[in-house]
Amino acid sequence: MTASSSVGLDGLNDYEIVELLLTLAIPRSDVKQPAKELVARFGNLRGILDAPLEDVQKTKGIGSVAPVALRIIRAAATLYLQQAAEGKESLADFDRLSAFWRMRIGALRDEVFEAAYLDSGRCLIRDGVERLEEGTVDRAAVYPRRVVESALRRGAAALVVAHNHPNGAIQPSEQDRLLTRALVLAAETVHLQIVDHLIVSPNEAFSFRKAGLM
Repeated sequence: MTASSSVGLDGLNDYEIVELLLTLAIPRSDVKQPAKELVARFGNLRGILDAPLEDVQKTKGIGSVAPVALRIIRAAATLYLQQAAEGKESLADFDRLSAFWRMRIGALRDEVFEAAYLDSGRCLIRDGVERLEEGTVDRAAVYPRRVVESALRRGAAALVVAHNHPNGAIQPSEQDRLLTRALVLAAETVHLQIVDHLIVSPNEAFSFRKAGLM
């Protein structure tokens, strides 16, 4: 595939986009077949970018450099979304929140808990996303006091919290419900608002606020 003068991706198949990315990582090589094999194995571009490095490396013709390059591309896209939101776009909208958190943590293999700190206009403050806990495949211990203290330290007026369910099931557990109630109560004591608590997978998101649970 020959890159055109335009960087637009409209009209390209997934494998053609992957081929373009691989060409940047593996110059002077024919990467059409590896690109097609990656799409066949992982479904689409997002599936490839979310896949573990060792799984991508198993594809014939990929080598060891290209998977790392793809991971860097994914990290750069995530950072772009965060910086684009800082001080400009409200993160109070469910669709925006869902896309943001699914991209950040939806495909992780261990459960993590993160917070986004917002100003009074519900816009993300600079460097306003923090990972507060990392756990195992099914649990990340979270302490409401730490969440509130971190928000106050950042000078936030509100915050959104989110965690992933690596098994792909986004329905909240009883522990998730109890944690959400505790977070809301802890925040209210210092006049902070929890805008939402999201549970995410690569393809879906559950909103406690949208479900009427906060």
